[in-house]
Amino acid sequence: LFLMARQPGFDPAASHNSRQMKKSTQVALGGLSSALCLLLMFMTGLIPFSSYIFPALAGIVLISVREENGLKTALLVYAATSLLALLIIPDREAVMMYIMLLGYYPLAKPWIERLARPLSILFKLLLFNIVVVAFYYVMLFVFGVPDMLEGWGDFGRYTVAVILVIVNFTLFMYDYLLTQALHIYRGWFRPKILRKII
Repeated sequence: LFLMARQPGFDPAASHNSRQMKKSTQVALGGLSSALCLLLMFMTGLIPFSSYIFPALAGIVLISVREENGLKTALLVYAATSLLALLIIPDREAVMMYIMLLGYYPLAKPWIERLARPLSILFKLLLFNIVVVAFYYVMLFVFGVPDMLEGWGDFGRYTVAVILVIVNFTLFMYDYLLTQALHIYRGWFRPKILRKII
């Protein structure tokens, strides 16, 4: 800073104002992201079959918070939106799926992918299946959602396998879309849109 101060044209006040502006912009981005996440969660009650789509989109919103504000702030936004969603969003399935996977997974994905590729895929597979099974029992025993397997009789055991295959395929597709969303954010949205705003 001393060397910078000796350079012609250096204005300490301007530098301080720039840092303050950056900080205020980060706070604003966190607040807007939180509001957008909650708005998306609210929309699950307005549009049929959206209990999983909008929580997934809300998770994608958190990518911008992580990229611009860092992981700690992104986790705080995730925690705040999870708590508020639990209190005010009527769609319990959407809320629990956001809390149990879709909200934090976009934040954890870069760290999971630091592992060797086979270990990364195995970790994701284990995570997805553990969350799906836990989600099923939470909805069944905590929120009292009727057991969807009861009406299938003896065929129910095969239904579990089919559902797990479909869910895993869907979640790995979501994982791929998150990768593409990050590329779009870094390569297009940040330089073309966000930097012009802030």
